[in-house]
Amino acid sequence: MDHPSAVSLLQPAGEDFEYRILPDHVMHDLGFDAFFTEISSDDAERRLIMNVLSKICPDPSVASYRRQIFGDICRLPELRKTMLELFDRIQFMKDFSGMHRTTDEELGLWHLFNRLEDLDSYIKIVETMRDCLSDERITSKGLKALRDHITGLYEDACFAEMKKDIDELKTEAADVKSVTLGVNVNERFEAVSIGLVSVNKKPFKKSGIVSNFADAIASKDRIRDTADWDGDLHYQLIDQEEKSGLFDYMKKNLMKTEVSLLAAKTASNTGVGAGSTVVSTMDGAMVNSTFYLDTVVNKMLSTLVKKLRDTLTRYADIAIMDISGLVPEFIYYIRCAEFIGRLKEKGCAFCEPQPVSEGDISMEAQGFYNIKLALTMENAGEIVPNDLFFDREHSVYILTGANRGGKTTITQAVGQLFVLAQGGLSVPAGSFRYVPCDCIYTHFPADEDKTMDLGRLGEECVRFKEIFSQCTGRSLLLLNETFSTTSFEEGYYIARDSVKALLTKGVRTVYNTHMHKLGEDAEELSRESSGAGAASLVMRTEEGRRSFRVTLAKPEGSSYARDIAEKYGVTYKMLVGGSE
Repeated sequence: MDHPSAVSLLQPAGEDFEYRILPDHVMHDLGFDAFFTEISSDDAERRLIMNVLSKICPDPSVASYRRQIFGDICRLPELRKTMLELFDRIQFMKDFSGMHRTTDEELGLWHLFNRLEDLDSYIKIVETMRDCLSDERITSKGLKALRDHITGLYEDACFAEMKKDIDELKTEAADVKSVTLGVNVNERFEAVSIGLVSVNKKPFKKSGIVSNFADAIASKDRIRDTADWDGDLHYQLIDQEEKSGLFDYMKKNLMKTEVSLLAAKTASNTGVGAGSTVVSTMDGAMVNSTFYLDTVVNKMLSTLVKKLRDTLTRYADIAIMDISGLVPEFIYYIRCAEFIGRLKEKGCAFCEPQPVSEGDISMEAQGFYNIKLALTMENAGEIVPNDLFFDREHSVYILTGANRGGKTTITQAVGQLFVLAQGGLSVPAGSFRYVPCDCIYTHFPADEDKTMDLGRLGEECVRFKEIFSQCTGRSLLLLNETFSTTSFEEGYYIARDSVKALLTKGVRTVYNTHMHKLGEDAEELSRESSGAGAASLVMRTEEGRRSFRVTLAKPEGSSYARDIAEKYGVTYKMLVGGSE
């Protein structure tokens, strides 16, 4: 079966896509710090989610691909639960199993036998994931492609055959019940060498060592002419506490043995090697008897070792690399689904964004809000939603309003919509239709220590010029009190030219500023532009109170100041009248 070499849950297969990485300061300016803090308690998971969201692709097919997968994962909590359980098992096995080790023979045959259980567990994981993704309610192309990929791996790698292989290998391993050793002695009855005689299916039976030895030497015809083993399995387990005798001698000398493989042959009844291996006792080779026995048995069972090692090599990469590589992408969707699910339970509104390749309207957001509000407000009903759109005549918004009236909050919210939507997630809005941006740029006030050399205004100018040079008609630019660190006359002059330059590129922009005159000039700036238009956007006040709603209108300017002055009794008439 033909299938792709790898499946990604973050982009469709078979195409190359361009990405831009949003710097950390942009994610900070957009208010995502609180988002990442709340979405997971695990630092690694938070970094993973941030890395995905900060990687921007302007192709709408990527956003659609992600949105469909996220929709399935949101709708199917049992899918999330099963996957998380599988991931825990995979991680546990990666941490505590020997699946990745390559020195199988050096580690010993018994180590390989234990690894059979690991491999058997991985097969079950693959089968469970395949069955889980076969849910008929799954509609996304990405999860369907993953299901087909895993099914293809399962069939191509003959996982069903592997299960049979493992059962057979376990059976063969279980057949090894005992090992027969032979000891050569000299005329003084001193052990001069020890060898492996056979590997047996049956365990030895305990018998009297005195009677066995006496029987062996009592008559001349009982002294055997050959060293060939006659198959007798009777033996005596010598007490390890003995301090003298043949066993004590062997135990001491086996601590310094050198293995010399002389011969091996295949045992027809077990499928494992059996024959004669002799080891001479020599000084300097410091190995213990357990290691010696393991090494000799490995050599004698070379056929079984090779078969087991080949089986593990054949399937380990499929079981580990292909499946484990998908875990971070699943974690991204699962944690985001859980996070947004918790906010929905609080009563917060979310919708599935609709990416489009182009159109007269490049963004239309209805009932949107800043996700930070959802995290901080106890009552979701107190959140004030807003509407906003971008088109050719409304390319640059000059946003004005009172201090603490919500200008920065609205500015951040627009950027959040694009980041979340292009990440494939549901967005905090009633509806959101948009042309994906190629990058998001922010120009927020810099820290004091970053402006020491150039001064605040100089730093702002240098930074804005760099941003402008990178912007395109597909970009999103968010300006927060840009050029406000100097006098009004100087700031206004620079800001007006900057807006005119942005209109030449048609950059989607929200310019949050206290320069009301800049907002009043929006129509004039549009007339001077050969293409895109600017518009005045105002944070409304109602009877001197902040409404936190935006509307297309002329800047309120002095009208708001007059309302405040009247509220607190500091108009000329009220002051003078009050003094009389």
